[in-house]
Amino acid sequence: MDKKTSSAPSIWRVNLTPAVIGLIPAAVGINYVAKAFAEGLKLPVWLGSLGTYLASMLAGPIPGAISGFINNVIYGLTLSPVSTVYALTSIGIGIAVGVLHAKGGFSSARKIFVSALIIALVSSVISTPLNVIFWGGQTGIAWGDSLFAVLVANHVPVFIASFVDEFALDILDKVVVSYVACLIYKQIPKKMISYFKD
Repeated sequence: MDKKTSSAPSIWRVNLTPAVIGLIPAAVGINYVAKAFAEGLKLPVWLGSLGTYLASMLAGPIPGAISGFINNVIYGLTLSPVSTVYALTSIGIGIAVGVLHAKGGFSSARKIFVSALIIALVSSVISTPLNVIFWGGQTGIAWGDSLFAVLVANHVPVFIASFVDEFALDILDKVVVSYVACLIYKQIPKKMISYFKD
C-alpha cells in the first residue's frame, strides 16, 4: 500500500484525548464570544466560526464540526434563537476547514484566500435554503439584505438573490476569519499542536 493512500483517512480519525476533549469547549467559547462581539457591535461579519476553524486546524474536521454544531445550539438557546438553524452550516464549515488544512490550503497567503472562498461557497450553499425557508431569503445583516432587496426589486428569483446576499457576506466573513485563524495557529507552539495529532 502506498504511503499516500494509507495516510489519507487519518484526518477523519478522532482520538478523544484529553487535549481534544478540552479543545472542543474552548473552541465553542471562542465562537460564542466572537459572534456575540460581532453582533453587539453590529459588524458586517459574523466571526462565529473562529473557534471552529482552530479546532479543525488543530484536531481535524470532526472536532471542528462538533465545535461549530455545539456553539450554534448553545448560542441559539441563550442569545439568538436564529443561530440554532445554522448548526448544519457550522458542520459544513468545520469539515471544509479540516480538509483544506490537511491538504495545505492554509500554507500561504494566496492559498488562505482561495480556501476562504471555498469555505464561503460551502457555507452559502448550506445556508441559502435555510435563509429562504425561515427568513424569506434574508440574512439579518443590513448591507447584505439591502443587496437582496435590490435584486428582488429587479425581478431576480428569491433563491438566487438570497445566495448572492449570503455569498457576499460569507466571502468577507470567511476571508477575515481565515487570516485571523491562521495568525493565531502560527503562534501556537509545535509541541502543543502535536498533542492534538496523537
